[in-house]
Amino acid sequence: MAYTLIDDPSAHFQAVLHSSNNSATITNDGNSDLKPDLLWSKSRTATHNHGLYDSTRGVTKFLSSNATSAETTASAGYDLTSFNTDGFSTGNNQYSTICANTGYVAWQWKANGGTTASNSDGSVTSTVQANTDAGFSIVTFTSAASSGTGIFSVGHGLGQIPAMVITKSRDSTSNWWSWHKGLTGGNSNTSYIVALERITAEASYSNAWGAGMTSSVFGMQSGNTAVASSSYVAYCFAEKQGFSKFGTYVGNGSTDGAFIYTGFKPAFVITKKRNQNANWTIYDNKRDPFNVADKVLLPNATNADQTVINFDFVSNGFKCRNSGSENESGTTYIYMAFASSPFTTSKGIPTTAR
Repeated sequence: MAYTLIDDPSAHFQAVLHSSNNSATITNDGNSDLKPDLLWSKSRTATHNHGLYDSTRGVTKFLSSNATSAETTASAGYDLTSFNTDGFSTGNNQYSTICANTGYVAWQWKANGGTTASNSDGSVTSTVQANTDAGFSIVTFTSAASSGTGIFSVGHGLGQIPAMVITKSRDSTSNWWSWHKGLTGGNSNTSYIVALERITAEASYSNAWGAGMTSSVFGMQSGNTAVASSSYVAYCFAEKQGFSKFGTYVGNGSTDGAFIYTGFKPAFVITKKRNQNANWTIYDNKRDPFNVADKVLLPNATNADQTVINFDFVSNGFKCRNSGSENESGTTYIYMAFASSPFTTSKGIPTTAR
């Protein structure tokens, strides 16, 4: 599938810092306006849940990456109240995802402006909101019943094999089962899974991802990665040159640590040890506008910002600056990264490191 080379990543992803007060309007500060379709919010200064909101499910509905609980619906006028042309608005606090008088970071992705389409590529019909240029889609569907093998497939609308798929039941207590191309088996992996709300290492379950990932569908199995006959949301990501990168790296245990080439200066990086119990970690260029990037939030925990010297964000990737944590000798990590600027633009103009 043809797509437009992204010269300005801020048109498709941005992070923003804000103080959450009652009835606040938060405006992004990137080169381009961005109306978010997925907004992931976390308090930097207080112990609160993460909140994941999207324009397919509606502005009042959220899930928390650190919890297995079902979707919560906030009353109108509370928590998140609107997705705006270049940001979002919050209302009075009701739940613990957006609370008054605390410092926040919000990570935002653009899909298709809230416009969805029915997709029948899989064995179950899905509703898809896709941004194929940026390799991101929001997918909602009802999982298959548990009769027979329970294996089913879901259309994702990306037009290429996903690099990462994050799933969550909306109406049941369940894990955030996730697939990443860096798990054991790579793109051929149909068994290895990792849970976003857990510290646990990857695990293997036969047929966890059904028949696997293709350019049109991802597989799942009821009674395994899916609760049978349950309402689901999935966030699907495909790799796009100069904008997003998904892969693995191996730590070297040195403060002159491993260098991970992405082809762009990162705005956002998530890491997780693949084969050991450890927290997921998030770094971004708004909490750390200058090197070293040392402010970390944990997708699987409610903790406020912690300070751990870990990465330099450079013009073409990121480099480990800690002998432990995200750079333990011989340890394999999976990662996902999104760009603040490409290494070179579509016209061949190089960008600069910070």
